[in-house]
Amino acid sequence: MDSEKHQRYRTAMVSTYCPNTSFLDYLVMPDGTEQSHSSDLLAMLLSGKVFIVNSRRRNGLILFKGYHAEFAGPGAAVGGDYDRDCRGVLPIGNLSLLNPESHEERQKAYLIRRQWIRLIKQITENPVSGQRIQKILDQFEQYFPLEIVAKLPDEAFALLVGVLPQTVAILRRLGSDIDGRFDD
Repeated sequence: MDSEKHQRYRTAMVSTYCPNTSFLDYLVMPDGTEQSHSSDLLAMLLSGKVFIVNSRRRNGLILFKGYHAEFAGPGAAVGGDYDRDCRGVLPIGNLSLLNPESHEERQKAYLIRRQWIRLIKQITENPVSGQRIQKILDQFEQYFPLEIVAKLPDEAFALLVGVLPQTVAILRRLGSDIDGRFDD
């Protein structure tokens, strides 16, 4: 019986993973502009130095890791050991990174980074992918101007909340009236 179950699972598995393709290799915004300065930002983050996203501006970074993305909003620490596994970065808004002036300021920035991570975690705990997408879009649209959110690639939102980029594209195109129809 166990061998039958094992056989059934083994034949049903199909993989569509393509290890040589990554949207980070060709990150182009929907308006056609490439993110050329994102490689400079990535080099800064990988330098080992800690920076703080300016808390006095509506700005932030989407940090692309191996199989997910994280958002670091205003006040959050970026760089250092925390982001050594970062493979790409997407600035949002008029990005301003500051150097922490004290140990206390650095600690506060790490706490704020944890708060941003918890916010995204709460969104991803929803088992319905369409609702996760709608919630992350709502959060970004509350904080950033709609024209900035509209320019962010579907892949960025997909990696933030654990869905397929095609699902984000469909929901963005058709709106929230199709909520609950996705199971990826």
